[in-house]
Amino acid sequence: MNLKNIIDNKNKYAQYMVDEITHICTKLPKRGPGSEGEKLSCEYIGEEMKKLGCDTVYVEGFKENPGSFFGWIYFTITCCFLALASYFFMPVLSIVFIAIGLALCVLQFGLYKKVVDKCFQEKTGHNVSGFKKPTGEVKRRIIFNGHPDGAWEWPFKYKFTYLGFDIHMMLCFAGAFYTLGIAIAKLAGALSPELAKTLGLVGLVFTPFWFGLYFMWNRNKIVDGANDNLSGCYIGMAILKALHDEGIEFENTEIGVVCTGSEEAGLRGAKAWAAAHADEMKDVPTFVFSYDTIAQNEQLMVNYRDLNATVKTDKEVGDLFFESCEELGIPCKKGVVPPLGGATDSAAFAQAGMRSTGITALNHALPDFYHTRLDTPEALNPSCLADCFAASVLALEKFDKGAKQ
Repeated sequence: MNLKNIIDNKNKYAQYMVDEITHICTKLPKRGPGSEGEKLSCEYIGEEMKKLGCDTVYVEGFKENPGSFFGWIYFTITCCFLALASYFFMPVLSIVFIAIGLALCVLQFGLYKKVVDKCFQEKTGHNVSGFKKPTGEVKRRIIFNGHPDGAWEWPFKYKFTYLGFDIHMMLCFAGAFYTLGIAIAKLAGALSPELAKTLGLVGLVFTPFWFGLYFMWNRNKIVDGANDNLSGCYIGMAILKALHDEGIEFENTEIGVVCTGSEEAGLRGAKAWAAAHADEMKDVPTFVFSYDTIAQNEQLMVNYRDLNATVKTDKEVGDLFFESCEELGIPCKKGVVPPLGGATDSAAFAQAGMRSTGITALNHALPDFYHTRLDTPEALNPSCLADCFAASVLALEKFDKGAKQ
């Protein structure tokens, strides 16, 4: 199937993405993880999928505790305060508190495990899926994925930019490791009583930064999430739109667009979708492209590792997108989602045994709009959306040719 005409009209479909994203941001409620807005956005996207020729469309709910994703901070920072207080009279207890706090950080944020979830309110998140069947036997399937939910705002980043936000976070970690270090030294008898006291008092300089971390996220403000990540959802939707406009039907390739909610709560929607459907997807070779924050042309990247660099993605899937960019002359890099960089939904699919990769277009020195109220439709980059769309269409064309071999 030759899709050159669609690729040549990439700017037209970028405008379609901008228009649809603007509609959702301005006409529907805010889309926090597990919120009514998330549900309504999934229902809206589902209705559009039906109009664009999907044979099967379904919206599914799943249980989650979205407040836990950043809620671990409350426990970890409290452990830091208790550790510093314990240092003066029982350093071994100080070590225990720091170890507990850091373990919560690594497990809940570093690995996205459900460690403290039950301490937070249970809500219902939502996913929406649409599949367009081929005219003949299904021999291969391709899924385009994004997440429709918006993030909680990070007030420190909004007020002090990424640099101030990053410095604040580093000082908090430095304070934790400083407290751990002096506690170990005191317990080992390496410090005189006078020096031990002085070092403990020096540790007090970190307490304002720890206290500030209690307010790292604003639970009452959800950003528009135009870039992060309606942009990712609408790469797939624009492909459906283009195929519908051109009257194109594939003979053996099934096309899916899956928008998984509550990514901002720790990939909860993608994990729920994979748990429910991963086995169904094993009937034929299935490739998953997960898009997240398609915003900066020079940062377009295929991520070969995800989830803070702990999860390996599928090389063949990633290479297919990368080679499509090369063929079209679109700048694209090979990289990873680094430690402390979070994750894309690709990680959840990969962990479930699916063949997936994550596509991002975001500098890890995070731009001003990221997780702030500035992530509005006005912050969208039609040029970047157009390039990512074009590369995705060519990847689809190449994939379809492979299905016929």
